[in-house]
Formats: sequence, structure tokens, C-alpha cells
Amino acid sequence: MQKSLALPVLLATLACSGGNEGGAPRTGDATRQAMVAKIDSIVNAPIAAGKAAGAALAIVRGNDTIAFKAYGKADLEWDVPMTADAVFEIGSVTKQFTAAAIMQLVEQGKVDLDADFTTYLPGYATGGRKIPVRRLLNHTSGIRGYTETPSLTRRFREDLAGDTILTLVAKEPFDFEPGAQEVYNNSAFFIAGRIVEKVSGMSYADYLKKNLFDKAGMPRTSYCNNAAIVKGRAHGYDADSAGLVNKSYISHSWPYAAGSLCSTVGDLVAWNRALHSGTIIGAPAFAQLITPGELTDGTKLRYASGLALSDLAGHRAIWHDGGINGFISLNRYLPDDSLHVVLLWNSANQGLDVGEALVAAVLGTKAAPAATLDDAKAYAGEWKGTGRGQPMELTIAADSAGTVTMLPKGAPKPDTLHYLGDDRFQSGGTQLTFERTNGIPSRLRFDGAYIYVLLTRR
Repeated sequence: MQKSLALPVLLATLACSGGNEGGAPRTGDATRQAMVAKIDSIVNAPIAAGKAAGAALAIVRGNDTIAFKAYGKADLEWDVPMTADAVFEIGSVTKQFTAAAIMQLVEQGKVDLDADFTTYLPGYATGGRKIPVRRLLNHTSGIRGYTETPSLTRRFREDLAGDTILTLVAKEPFDFEPGAQEVYNNSAFFIAGRIVEKVSGMSYADYLKKNLFDKAGMPRTSYCNNAAIVKGRAHGYDADSAGLVNKSYISHSWPYAAGSLCSTVGDLVAWNRALHSGTIIGAPAFAQLITPGELTDGTKLRYASGLALSDLAGHRAIWHDGGINGFISLNRYLPDDSLHVVLLWNSANQGLDVGEALVAAVLGTKAAPAATLDDAKAYAGEWKGTGRGQPMELTIAADSAGTVTMLPKGAPKPDTLHYLGDDRFQSGGTQLTFERTNGIPSRLRFDGAYIYVLLTRR
């Protein structure tokens, strides 16, 4: 507990030694200097090119702070340098806080993960479907996402009461039957936040402050408030064809428990330590928190409850990313390495690619070779399924050399797939598994950690 409380202060002290770029201890070692130089080059490249405004970064391995730094600008119009303790909107990194709050209520016997969520919100119409609380937390509920519903996204500038938004969401049809698929869903986490309020008798913001932020030692973290004066808050930027522009407005009554928290890199490292050390929830509840979800057909997912699970070149990772108007966030915790990589980015592009490159740089991993298969053309074709609020279409292609690529509909360029064997491929964090009928690939399992979709050849 004391370590968590001290961490943001310790990191801030380190940052003061190096101006805008912060400080990194033990830089006298040549290998260490080379790593820090590589980190700097990765983050600075899109900022120098005018594709991003700025960033704050914390990379901590055990008690060793590799980097606690700031890059670029917190405000482009006033030419204000970024600081390492700047406050950012963290978008969907919020989801793990909501899930942890639910787990606390489970520990107290106030919430049952296997109970229909309407036990706690009896006014929500599900058309007779039973949706256990746990399906809200792993994107398998089938409830239509409000961020994928044009009639609702048009209202994102309006400040609405939580019950009003819940009523609007409940009017939408289901995308699929509960447990049939995993499709990233902000509505479900909105509902989970309402459960926290109804069961605890506290507002979502107050509950998290008392039971999560204060316990973890996160003094700069809060529910985002557009009107409040927040010391050190970074301004967010969207991008258009001409470059960076001021972010579009969104009322924080909408992202709510799915994405309305503001935080700093130091606070998020403190959060990781508190969550994974038993400070926030006990071992049984934590085990449930990080247990992968499961579809009704028995398929095991890589998404647990507000957290995704991955293998990064042999390193176990527990993580989540976030994106909201003007901001991108990346929070990676590798428990076996005691490694935290937290990147907060005040531009709505480039950030995730930068974050992934940083993780690879720290781990010293290299991209796997492209697949070159004699029968690569067997996978080629148009594949279609149901994705996030709309049909999902992929074009799988193979060239004469046997290299296989994937092009999602609407994507600017294809991704090269890396062959894992047994009809399995990988591109970044996405895994593709082909299933054969009479020896011919006929079905494709698309596992993007946040989404699991079955596609068939058109």
C-alpha cells in the first residue's frame, strides 16, 4: 500500500531532473542509453512529423524506472510543453476500473457474476434473454453498442442522465444472442457502471475515488469533467487530411463507465501495482477478473473482464488500450517481467502503433517472418461475418511467393500475416485460424482479443 502511494511522487521527482523529457536513472550504462535513445526515437518520430501533438510515458521494470518522460506539446496553440505528470483522458482503460469495482461488490456478496444483470437493473428489457453480469464485462452480451448506433452518436454532445441513456440503449435491438460472439461493447460497460451505483448507493465517480483511486494512491485520477479546471491537463487533438485539429466535443455523461476517466502515467503504474498485488481485490476475485471469457460453444477468448490477455513473444501480458476524442492510451503489464509500459497520447492517431513499438523495443523482440506457404492460395478469398455494429469483411490474398495478407474492408492497406502452423496466422495482436471442410478452408476464426468473430468464405 505504501509503495503505491509513493510511486507517483517518486516518478514526478525523477521527471523534474530532465525538463520536458523527464529523467531515466542509470543512463550511464551504454545498453541502457541505447534503449532510452530508441524509446525517444520511436515516440518523437510522429510528433516531429506533425502527426501527433505530444505524449507522456512511463516504463517501469520492478523498482527500476526505465523511462518517465514527456514529449511534444500539451497545448499546440499556446506552445505549452508536455509534462510527464500531465493529465490525459484514458478512454477504455476505464473498463478495468469498472470491472474491479464489480469484483469488489462480488467479494462483498452484493453482486453475483452469474446472476442476470436485470436482478440489479430490473427495468431493462432484454426480450426474455438471460445475460449474466460476467457477459457485460467480456463483450459477449449481444447488447447493441451505443457507439455503433448513429441515432445515439449524434447526441454525444448532450449532457444526459444515466438512466436516460440506459433507456435509449435498451430500445436498440440485440446484435447477437448472449454468448454467441465477442464484439467490443461500450453499452455493456455503461450498464455495469449503473450496477455499481445501484448496488453501492454511491455515484460511480465517488465509488471509484473512495474504493479504487485512494486505495491505489492515484491522486491525479478522476472522472473527467469538461468544465473543471484541472491542473496540468493536456489538450486533445483529432486529425484530418490537413493535419491536427482540436478534438471534437463529447459529453462525459456518455463514455461513463466505459471510458470517462482521466489519469496520468504515474497513477496508472500505481494502479497496476495495486490491482495485481491484492490491494484492490483479493486473490479469488482477481482470479475471476483475469479469467478469459467463454462463448456458449466453448470457445475460449483472450478477453477477461475489462482486461485482455496476450502472449507477446513468449511474455504474458495483461492489458487494455483506450481511445476517445483527441486521446489514445496504452497500458501494458507483463507480470512475469514485472514490466509496466504506460503511454498516454494527446492525439487521436498513431498512439497504439507507437505503444506496440515501445513494448517490442523494451522486450527486444522482432517481427516474425512473413508466411511463405506452398498452398497459400488456399486461404485467399473474401470472408464475411458480423462485426462491431456492422458486417465484417476481410480479403485474404496470397502472392506468387506464398506471402499471405489480410485487408479489412475500408482499411488503407493490407497487413502481412505471419504463419504459426496448423492453419493459424497472426498479425500484431490478431490471430486467425482457418477451419477446413473436405480439405478446403471454409471458416475463419478472427480473434482480435477485443473481438471474436466467425467468418465464412463468400
